[in-house]
Amino acid sequence: MERIRCEWANSNELDQIYHDEEWGTPVHEDQKLFEFLILESMQAGLSWSTILKKRETLTEAYDQFDYKVIAEYTDEKKAELLQNPGVIRNRLKVAAAVTNAKKFMEIQKEFGSFDAYIWSFVDGKPIVNQWSSMAEVPASTALSDTISKDLKKRGFKFLGTTTVYAFMQAMGLVDDHLPHCFRRAKRANRK
Repeated sequence: MERIRCEWANSNELDQIYHDEEWGTPVHEDQKLFEFLILESMQAGLSWSTILKKRETLTEAYDQFDYKVIAEYTDEKKAELLQNPGVIRNRLKVAAAVTNAKKFMEIQKEFGSFDAYIWSFVDGKPIVNQWSSMAEVPASTALSDTISKDLKKRGFKFLGTTTVYAFMQAMGLVDDHLPHCFRRAKRANRK
């Protein structure tokens, strides 16, 4: 029997795999949270499919998204990234990855983990939305506005409210799977 997914995930196999295995699943590992901060910030102005196609190359080029390593990137390393056709070659986004790695570690010091910081915005529990169609799913919310403003105040770059909402969806802080989606049914069965 064919799986019924959220409509956005039906255009190609990478989208389907990402939807089926990752999107909307709560994540609490700082390394994965950082990876998605970078991927979502790289996505700004591009399609998510583009990011998924480049994800393997991005992972390799950005040292497995090791924020401790990225925080120490030199001008030479940034120049190397800008020459790599397999990554997003945007000077501001490359610089933002380095800045965000540094700021990420500052949050870890302050809160004990980035996980503790980010999940505090939702009281440690995913917000389960009840949208009936993709047309109802917002690009941003008051909560993503609040988180984006806080991240910007802390010095993060390329994390506007729309990017933050996409991050929240990706990391399971919000669950926007639609009622007809098999992932919604799986969640309902776990209760």
